Parts: sequence; C-alpha cells; structure tokens
Amino acid sequence: MNVSISHATVTPWWRQRWPWLLMAGPAIAIVAGSYTGYLAFTRQDALVVGDYYKQGKAINQDLRRDRAASALGLSMSIGYDATQGMLAGQLRRDSDDHGKTERLFVRLSHATLPAKDIQLVVQPDEFGAFQINLPMLERSRWVVLVEGEKRDWRLAGAWSWPSQRSVTLSAD
Repeated sequence: MNVSISHATVTPWWRQRWPWLLMAGPAIAIVAGSYTGYLAFTRQDALVVGDYYKQGKAINQDLRRDRAASALGLSMSIGYDATQGMLAGQLRRDSDDHGKTERLFVRLSHATLPAKDIQLVVQPDEFGAFQINLPMLERSRWVVLVEGEKRDWRLAGAWSWPSQRSVTLSAD
C-alpha cells in the first residue's frame, strides 16, 4: 500500500486579499465620518439663528412693515447696468405724492455668503428714481430688501442676476 501525503501550504490571513477587502468598507466609513465631524466642529454655520424667540418677534414686525407698504401702494423696480457699474431703481406710489424723497435703505443679501452682502443708502429724486455706483455685482441669487428711512415699511423679493436684468418688488 502506497500512501502519499501532500502538504498544502497555508498562507497567513494577512496575505489573503479577502480580509482586506472586507475591512476596507468600515475603514473608509470611519475616516469619512471623522472628516465630517472635523468639518462640523471647525466651520461656523451662518444659517443657524441663536435666539429663535427674538427671530419670531422680528418676523411679526416684518409682516407689519409689509402691510404698511401695501397700504401705501408701494412698488420698486431695480436694475443693474454692468457696463456703467450703476444700480438704478425707481420707487412708485399709488398716490401722486411726488416730492416726498426720504432716504431709502437698500440691502442686497447674497443667498449663501453673508460676507458678500451689500448695504446701500440712496436718496431718490422727486419722482422716486435713484442711481448709485456699484462697481461689481456678482452673479448670484440676491435677496433684495428696501426700507424707508424710518424703517416703517419694507419691500422684499428675490433677484437672480444676470439672468434677470431687473426685478420689481411690490407689496402684497
């Protein structure tokens, strides 16, 4: 009787391909989770409001100012001429109350970057028209807010420049 015993060589587990492939998924998830946690703790979120109660009271004041603008019959058109670097607009009233030329506060809020917000004070003429130098208006979606000098009314709206060459804000 001839018995032949063959010895198979067994490679250790760390030289196999499958354990490493099985460990790669959880290892990538741990690295990605750690990086996401790092970003969450080191970057400030500009969209979070700290005092929600105060923010809610401000919303009610804004609604009162919207109703005041509606009662006055206010509307405004604003446009930007990039070749001249001029922002121009005209405030219109339902009544023929020409000659009332209070200063206006115009705020262009960038949709995502508060550091790029633009605040302007303009003095319209007796017909409500104004022009002001604005060297560069970035291509973006802007939230436009126009308020009277006493901040007793406001007009608000969204403007996607340059796809919209101008925007008309009206009280609802």
